[in-house]
Amino acid sequence: MKNRWLKYLLALALTMTLAPNHSTAADEQPFTPKAATPETISQLREGGFVLYMRHGPTDTSKPDRVPRVDLNDCSTQRPLTEEGRKIAARVGAAIRQAQIPVGEVLASPMCRTRQTAEAAFGACEVSEYLMYTSNLTKTEKVPRIKNTRRLLSTPVPAGTNRVIVAHAPNLMDVIGYFPKPEAIVVVFKPLGDKGFEYIASINPDQWAELIK
Repeated sequence: MKNRWLKYLLALALTMTLAPNHSTAADEQPFTPKAATPETISQLREGGFVLYMRHGPTDTSKPDRVPRVDLNDCSTQRPLTEEGRKIAARVGAAIRQAQIPVGEVLASPMCRTRQTAEAAFGACEVSEYLMYTSNLTKTEKVPRIKNTRRLLSTPVPAGTNRVIVAHAPNLMDVIGYFPKPEAIVVVFKPLGDKGFEYIASINPDQWAELIK
């Protein structure tokens, strides 16, 4: 009797070990981006949204010199290309042409994000808590992810929009979405204590058709 009970417990333990875990990331639905429409632009003109812009195109042959990245030395970081600056400037010009009001512009301290913000909007406020998360440990990521969620959730007054110029991995850490291509703008509606709602994404070459 004792042996039969022991065999039962062992079999039960083996079954629980091999049973599929339906809550794993592999079983979750993939993030599905939504294309912006002219109606999206009309909503942005009224204000109250957050525009999360990924930095412009970069030279991937020159990676960040981890762990010796110096925020004050752009030569230690993956650089924004000249074409990247031009694309960022075009996105900023399109936003102005579309008459989308912009209030605060916050940027990651990396050179490629600061330069993108400056090319697109003229100036920015640097936030260390928007730092590129791929170079960070899990512990170091925690306050950055928390801060990004806060910026996406905090209501924005009507008549203006908050702009964040940062990185694709950061948004991946927050909502499981790796926005492509570089210089894409991802639109969110802040909901305060309820978090935020993803609205749409605007590729850098899509602006012309949205505001024509």
